[in-house]
Amino acid sequence: MTLAQSGSASLEQPDYWWYRARRDLLEATLASYLPESATVLDVGSADGPSVDWMRGPQRRVVTLDLLPDGLTPGEGVCGSLEALPFADAAFDVVAGFDVVEHCESEATALSELARVLTAGGRMLLSVPAYQWAWSDHDVRAGHYRRYTRRRLVDAVERAGLTVDRATYAFGAVFPLFLAERGVRRVRRQLGKASNARLTQVSPTMDRVLMGLSRAERSVLASTNVPFGSSVFLAATMPAQTYPTQG
Repeated sequence: MTLAQSGSASLEQPDYWWYRARRDLLEATLASYLPESATVLDVGSADGPSVDWMRGPQRRVVTLDLLPDGLTPGEGVCGSLEALPFADAAFDVVAGFDVVEHCESEATALSELARVLTAGGRMLLSVPAYQWAWSDHDVRAGHYRRYTRRRLVDAVERAGLTVDRATYAFGAVFPLFLAERGVRRVRRQLGKASNARLTQVSPTMDRVLMGLSRAERSVLASTNVPFGSSVFLAATMPAQTYPTQG
């Protein structure tokens, strides 16, 4: 997992529009799959402010990350998703938001998340979309891959879970995402690629992007989006069954 080497842009600029929008879109899409009372593992918690919606009076949240700077003292654990330092079936919910793509072995990452999940528990994920959108941003972020909805569903099902919902997200700003990727490619071809981890936007553009994301939030609350720069997924670990005693 390369996140420790690449660092986390969310620690550098936690108020960036994308992190604020992602928080709202994740909540709209996945909050209904989060039980009121649960023990929750949040993996990749360096950008914990983006997932504060998972907290609640009856939820115990354990955070894990390779980066100690993003962890809350008393509830944070330094460790790797590819070798989780927890017992089997320790959590009712496991969440990995924009973290699986940082692991060289997708199968190992999902297997570890499934291992620590109780029977009947929920797995909540988000990943970046479309391999054709690969850019210098992915290289600097330490990504190994980007996903289609189908690829993520297939990977989670191979890990033994039943997918409850999978949708693209950030569809409302997708045309701007395509334009931004185009600009990155042109600048790279001209030898003018930026070293900036995040594409900076003006206060006016920030308001536009957040406004579009708020409109999408109302859609994602009940409807899947057919395209977008991220994929969100909720899945359930099947309840264990035992042979009838004769």
